[in-house]
Amino acid sequence: MSVIIEALISLLLIAGGIFVFIGSLGMAHLRDFYMRLHGPTKATTLGIGCMLIASMLYFWSVDGKPDAQELLITLFLFITAPVSAHLLAKSGLHLRLKHADKTLGKPVELRSEEVGDKPVPHPDKGHG
Repeated sequence: MSVIIEALISLLLIAGGIFVFIGSLGMAHLRDFYMRLHGPTKATTLGIGCMLIASMLYFWSVDGKPDAQELLITLFLFITAPVSAHLLAKSGLHLRLKHADKTLGKPVELRSEEVGDKPVPHPDKGHG
């Protein structure tokens, strides 16, 4: 294996670890649900993507042929993470979850017919 490939793999692994760590810190320290969505969907997705690409490069250089499984995992991750975060954010807006003053405002994503008079009852609170 050449030194350039080893350096690229090492760089991708270090960058991936840094992104995952920053995403985890964001998820642990940010104030409300909406801000916490950014940690796993942005930084952590990029970090895991870097690690999967590094793994793909390593096994390609060792075996001599590319491994499609890791590429498919990376593509699946990059496609599904933003979609699931969007759906979680829409659910939070529909449930009218509390948000920090920093994120307070009228969301433009919801049309008037999507917002009811009362928020959807939470399953744990019972229906009276």
